Amino acid sequence: MIRAYKFLMRPTVRQGQALGEMLRDHCSLYNGALQERRDAYRHVSRTTVKYGMQSVQLKEIRAFDPERQGCWSFSSQQATLRRLDKAFAAFFRRVKSGDTPGYPRFRGMNWFNTVDFPKDGDGCRWNSTPHDPVTRVRFQGVGHIKVNQHRAVVGRVKTVSVKREGRKWFVMLTAEQDQPEPLPATGSVVGIDLGIANFLADSNGEFVPNPRHGRRAAEKLQAAQQALSRFPRRKAKDRTANHRRAVEKVARLHGKVRRQRLDHAHKTALGLVRAHDFIAHEDLKIRNMIKAPAPKPDSDQTGTFLPNGAAAKAGLNKSINDAGWGVFLTILHAKAESAGREVTAVDPRNTSRTCPECGHTAKGNRPTREKFHCVSCGHDAHADTVGALNVLRAGLVRRNANPA
Repeated sequence: MIRAYKFLMRPTVRQGQALGEMLRDHCSLYNGALQERRDAYRHVSRTTVKYGMQSVQLKEIRAFDPERQGCWSFSSQQATLRRLDKAFAAFFRRVKSGDTPGYPRFRGMNWFNTVDFPKDGDGCRWNSTPHDPVTRVRFQGVGHIKVNQHRAVVGRVKTVSVKREGRKWFVMLTAEQDQPEPLPATGSVVGIDLGIANFLADSNGEFVPNPRHGRRAAEKLQAAQQALSRFPRRKAKDRTANHRRAVEKVARLHGKVRRQRLDHAHKTALGLVRAHDFIAHEDLKIRNMIKAPAPKPDSDQTGTFLPNGAAAKAGLNKSINDAGWGVFLTILHAKAESAGREVTAVDPRNTSRTCPECGHTAKGNRPTREKFHCVSCGHDAHADTVGALNVLRAGLVRRNANPA
């Protein structure tokens, strides 16, 4: 299996400048390749430029500009061109499927923060000074950079990436490992129902509270963004020192909320994986859940619209995004695979409206957000617990219908 690691780097001032120049030149290469594709397609010949054609040109580009493009790893530049090729592949896939396509855009320096090295030893070297107790990673054109390695890397390192987050630099690794030993069986199965009032409820009647990290930081974020809004929009090179500090403060607050959300998701998923052999959850289409409501034109008065609940829906969408269900489910599946646990997604329709005692399904079974009262048999329970029970039963039916 493949596992990812992320470590903080501690470059010197000169190394930090070199890393910034590496990002700048890869961003320039990305934008130049995008411009070539646009110009070729706009030509009367409608020429299509692909990755193979642009990769062949790299040798000439490096020879023409040896002081910038020529001093970085050839393989990392190929990875940047593949990144653009993937963006175009995703664009054409969305066009073909009828989704709303987003044409690949030019990247500014503040929006290009990652450089990939496809193979350890080709332009980069993890643990480049094994004789030294301090871990270092070496990049072509930059040198040996100290790494704050807070845990051991198990397996053979396959790829290395550099990422900038604010003023900090990180190195990200992917390592190929043997399949780990599964955790001892517990004999326990559980269904979970994700929500907003509570982060999740399980089929055993337990609840995990919603930390609402975004809501807690909203006041500080609002003040920081208001301070930033006082500066006119300018390119990064033309910003004053105060403007740069305001930008960094907003980014720092958003980064803290993101890390808090990730930490909560990791700890919650780890607790579920350690305690249960089988976990069932709703197959949520989060992207569809946070769509804005369609406008309602007023048929009696041209050019006006009727109330469509957009303000209330915006608040709900903000709460859904703050809960971070998608991140949590991704982490849950990854941890379950490592631990040898089974996770199943089931259809969420009517899971909170179906009585677990008699099976009666009706909208009236859920008179309030938290209360469940069956209009047929009178069963009372918490609505989220009922939803988790029905999710578990549906997951067990699916598992028994498709035995491993």
